[in-house]
This record gives sequence, structure tokens and C-alpha cells, in this order.
Amino acid sequence: ADAPENERRLALARWITHPSNPLTPRVIVNRLWQHHFGTGIVATPSDFGFNGERPTHPELLDYLAKRLHAHGWRWKPLHREILLSMTYRQSSAHHAANARIDGGARYLWRFPPQRLEAESIRDTILAVSGKLDRTMGGPGFRLYRYTVDNVATYYPLEQFGPETFRRAVYQTAARSVRSELLGQYDCPDSSLPEPKRFVTTSPLQALALLNNSFVIDQSRFFAERLEREGSNTQQRIEKAFQLAFSRAPDPQEREAATTLIAGHGLAAFCRALLNSNEFIYVM
Repeated sequence: ADAPENERRLALARWITHPSNPLTPRVIVNRLWQHHFGTGIVATPSDFGFNGERPTHPELLDYLAKRLHAHGWRWKPLHREILLSMTYRQSSAHHAANARIDGGARYLWRFPPQRLEAESIRDTILAVSGKLDRTMGGPGFRLYRYTVDNVATYYPLEQFGPETFRRAVYQTAARSVRSELLGQYDCPDSSLPEPKRFVTTSPLQALALLNNSFVIDQSRFFAERLEREGSNTQQRIEKAFQLAFSRAPDPQEREAATTLIAGHGLAAFCRALLNSNEFIYVM
């Protein structure tokens, strides 16, 4: 009780990370599992107590916690171990018999489909259009206009220049301000803790992805990229599918794409791809 404050803090840190304390590594690996599968082994990541949910795979949780200790608290080897597992690499195909027993795939009979987070949707759109600025470090960017008139006022941007084309991790977040696209896709208010994002589905999401000025501009940039990298319509369709879906189009999709481009132009085709479920969902 009479120890200096710095020694008391050090004692607390040693207790938190002591090999005989199982809670800390369990909480960490549960968050890592949640990141990859959408839901943790314990579905309440901030509550491992009696009020929280029970783990679906308690032995797996303890195994991963021990592996974290074995890796010297380094996360990258554990990420690799999870990503190379059969559980992560299995198909997301639907099976009616299994779904009747475990509709949410909590017991991982398939890879649970999950929608990209808001920031990932934005970054993926920029990557596909060829406009993603991959510069690392340095000052962040704003998706709002900041003014001071007795009090600070924030106005969300309606037009987006190249200075905003960096990855969303470099976005300067202002409390209580969310861009239209990110906000509709459940990007949380930065003033509140959010241990697990709730995924909602609403008509406004589809409208934002279809009509937002950022998406319209990026669709045009996507079309310009295809014109540069493909010499004819069929090559451009092939390239677009590879960029957006990492696969080739089937004959029916190729025919529909050709008809759409002939009637409404390449930018409309690109806009349709950016609005597809396959683009925003990890399957």
C-alpha cells in the first residue's frame, strides 16, 4: 500500500500479463476470432462474466490463448494460424439441414458470410477504381469541413477530392459526425466505445451506395481505368469482374454486361458492380 505509483502500475501490468492469469489472452484471442469470423467464440467480447454469453468452443478459446503465450504475445503468428485453418478456408455454401440446427453458423459448419465494414467498403471502392492513395503515415484527411464561429461546427463533405482518397484508417474522425456512406453502413460514432459493430440492413444503405456522389465519381474512375486497361468491351468486362469479384464472368453475366454497356455506358456497368452483394460481402 505504501509503494510508489509507478511500482503499483508495474505490479498491475505484471498481474494482467502473468501466465497464470487466463483472462487476458482469452479476451485478446476472442477479439481476433471476432475480427475474422464476425462473431467471437464468446459473442460478448467485453463481458466474459456471468452476464455474458457462454463460449461456443471453450477448448478452442483456451488453445488459442495458450498459443498467444507461446508466440510471446505476438498477434501475427496467430492471425496466420487462424487464416490457414480448415475452419477459415471452408466454403460458405448453404446446407438446409445444418441451417435448421444452427442458422447463424455459430458452430462454424460453414464460413459465416459477413458484410464488409463501412471503412472497408470505401477502401475497396477506391482500390477497384484505381484511385486508392496507399501513402503510409503522415497527417490524416477529413470527410467534413471544419469551421469555428463561437463554437466548432462540422459540415460533412458532398464532393470528395484526391486528398480524401487514402485508406479510411487515416480518416480524422470528429465526434458526432459521420459521412453519409460510412454512417449508413454502421460506422460507429467515434465518441462511443463499440466492442462489436451491429450490422443492420436498411433501404438507405442501398440508396447511399447507388446515389452517393463518392460512389458515382468512383464508378466513372473505374470506367476510365477499364478503358485504359482493355481494348474492347469483352476485355473490359473480364477485367472489371476480376477487379471487383476476383473471378471471371459466366456467360450469362457476360451477356447481361454487354447489353448494359451498350445501352447505358461503361460507367453504369461499373456502378452496378459496386452495388452488388458479391462486392460488399465476404463469402
